[in-house]
Amino acid sequence: MPGLAKTKMFGVQKTAVLLAPILILSIALAQSAQDRITPIAAALRNQQFDQALALLHSALQQSPGNSELWTMQGVAYAGRGQKKEALSSFRSALKISPDNIPALQGAAQIEYEAGSPAGVPLLQHLLRLRPKDATTNAMLAVLEYQEGNCKAAVQYFAAAGAQFDSKPEALHAYATCLVRLKRFDEAVGVFKKSVAFNPGDRQERQLLASIQLMAHKPQDALETLDPLLSGNTADAGTLDLASAAYEDAHDTEKAVESLRQAIFLDPQNVNFYLDFAAISATHQSFQVGINVVNDGIGLQPKAAPLYFARGVLYVQLAEYDKAQADFEKAYELDPTQSLSVAAQGLAAVQQNDLSHALADVQEKLAQRPADPILLYLQADVLSQQGAAPGSPEFQTAMRSAKKAVALRPTLGPARSVLAKLYLQAGQYPEAAVQSRKALELDPKDQTALYHLIQALRKTDKKSDIPELLKRLALLRQEATNDEREQYRYKLVEGDAAPK
Repeated sequence: MPGLAKTKMFGVQKTAVLLAPILILSIALAQSAQDRITPIAAALRNQQFDQALALLHSALQQSPGNSELWTMQGVAYAGRGQKKEALSSFRSALKISPDNIPALQGAAQIEYEAGSPAGVPLLQHLLRLRPKDATTNAMLAVLEYQEGNCKAAVQYFAAAGAQFDSKPEALHAYATCLVRLKRFDEAVGVFKKSVAFNPGDRQERQLLASIQLMAHKPQDALETLDPLLSGNTADAGTLDLASAAYEDAHDTEKAVESLRQAIFLDPQNVNFYLDFAAISATHQSFQVGINVVNDGIGLQPKAAPLYFARGVLYVQLAEYDKAQADFEKAYELDPTQSLSVAAQGLAAVQQNDLSHALADVQEKLAQRPADPILLYLQADVLSQQGAAPGSPEFQTAMRSAKKAVALRPTLGPARSVLAKLYLQAGQYPEAAVQSRKALELDPKDQTALYHLIQALRKTDKKSDIPELLKRLALLRQEATNDEREQYRYKLVEGDAAPK
């Protein structure tokens, strides 16, 4: 969101707030100055900005080192809406007199309204002169938040006092920063103010409940959701949150009941089936979980997470063939499901089409032919393009992956890609070796673990596969929990629509 829109949304619109003190201070200063300043002050007081600028032009020619005159010119330009000229005038005043408060306020106002980080040092300077000024703290809070500097922003939000108490967008920003810093209890306190401002807002209550769940306060979350759960008006998203709260409060029966209702209301939502699978795994009701996930797959047959979830449950029942088939299907549908660095790298290049990504990598390789990261990316993209074994593209990918590993043996993603290429070439022992080495570097690399399982299926070491499937299932459970937690973070930050 553009800075100007965001600052206005937060409600700290300073035009009326700051120009008034600047005008008053400038006039007060002018009244005690030379007689030639008096008509300028009068023109500013009467908002006759053109006349003031004409008088200032002459005055500044006579006294170019007068900070007050430059400040008054900044006020006049600001009154005409000429922000660039006003900012230049205020900065000229500050070069002469760095502690000129009206000039600092005027320059800070313009930078703030533009959402510019250049306003931060100006506001910090003002704060050194007036440490308890709530408005200055409020403006700094907004600018630091927009720059992603949450550690600084929360200090300014706190010092702003009641400036934001009736401004939900600002309260959201404050709470979001506290959540990012994992100060959940404080975030709950801030967000309660937002709910109090609009207690009937469903989304506000869902957000507060999400933060309370992060703070491990399930009973508080249920209290927050209670008005939304009464009667038969609860929506699927509220029921899902309630299910999570009931489960955290060790009321599994109600957790399951709420989740079943959520699925009934929104049967296309993959997340609800994943939550049901997680509860089933926790309470060893594996077959029940499989039955529900089957329903989800029936409605969403291309949802890779559902196959992963069912595969995890099959592992718990020691039905390894079915588990392996589900994992293979999941990777076939979405090769980037792994949380490995290799998958993250692939996700990055997929922001553009693969052909464009390959051209970009090869252009850089021409300049840096011994760069292991670029070599790995070339092998990765060629592999994703479906280079067939024996083709020139496949040979290039194989050479690139081998060279990347030789240049940097600790580059796990390169080893994982090399293992994949060995699998495609039918070199299964070599694929197993590379997969094991990738796992030594990153024991949580799901892609490497999956490749190792694939390789062992083609060798005489099939007895190792059940334990490896258990390990993969455990990693998937951990990843699912992390993904659900990240979803809550995104929900609070506004990056994910409430369910």
